[in-house]
Amino acid sequence: MNDAGNDKKKNAWLFGRTSESLAVWMLRLKGYRIIARDHRTGAGEIDIIAKRGGMLAFVEVKARRDFNTAAEALGPAQRRRIERAAEVFLSTRPEYSTCDIRFDVVLVARLGPPRHLPNAWISGD
Repeated sequence: MNDAGNDKKKNAWLFGRTSESLAVWMLRLKGYRIIARDHRTGAGEIDIIAKRGGMLAFVEVKARRDFNTAAEALGPAQRRRIERAAEVFLSTRPEYSTCDIRFDVVLVARLGPPRHLPNAWISGD
């Protein structure tokens, strides 16, 4: 890959990492406690796992040039991978067995604050 391609890839990675950090801070300001970030399992990766009260949220962060493109970037196959990764996480962390579970999305665009979409999908949809 040429230097321009490497720069584009590096910039996209940096935008993604910065977007995840923005999402973490936004969730903290909303009263969530961050349990894990970039949690990897054999089934897949979860960007953020956050808890507020008796609710545990598995949060996917989508960063794109605009909010519509970000919203469209989360397809059914990726949702299933996140659900499976959540199952693996819960199977190894019995202290969260009584929590209500939710799948959220945080959309980040180049302009504007992040948008938190609580309960963006229901497991098995």
